[in-house]
Amino acid sequence: MLTTLVWCAALAATLVLAAWCTPRAWWRRPNLRALAVLAGGTAACGLWFSALLPAAPARIPMPLAAAAPVMGPAPGAHYRVADDLNLREHRGVRAARMRVLPAGTVVSTTGATDGDWWRVRARVGGHDVEGWASSLWLRRIDEGH
Repeated sequence: MLTTLVWCAALAATLVLAAWCTPRAWWRRPNLRALAVLAGGTAACGLWFSALLPAAPARIPMPLAAAAPVMGPAPGAHYRVADDLNLREHRGVRAARMRVLPAGTVVSTTGATDGDWWRVRARVGGHDVEGWASSLWLRRIDEGH
């Protein structure tokens, strides 16, 4: 879309410059000279305008292995809470908070997921609790703090 706008602007700039800088007699009838001025001017202006645009980020092709879908946690997998974490009745930040799991609490997954939300079980204050937590705050047991 942006490229099309650049070339349209180049054509418009060429027409304005041609009308201002060339003899009026050149434009009374279509001829090769007028066509050459329009083509050359549009190409020159278009390339110049394109050079002024910010460079598009390079697209790096992903290897096939990286494009594979990400699987959720295996049921029963253990994770450590990285920072105080809200345990919720349902998925989402608007769901009612059941309790706060303190940092360092070990949780196990049930295998149920919805995006970044994982259903987890934990033992807090002598009670077993189960609810939804954001996986962004969970770390594998073998990871450092």
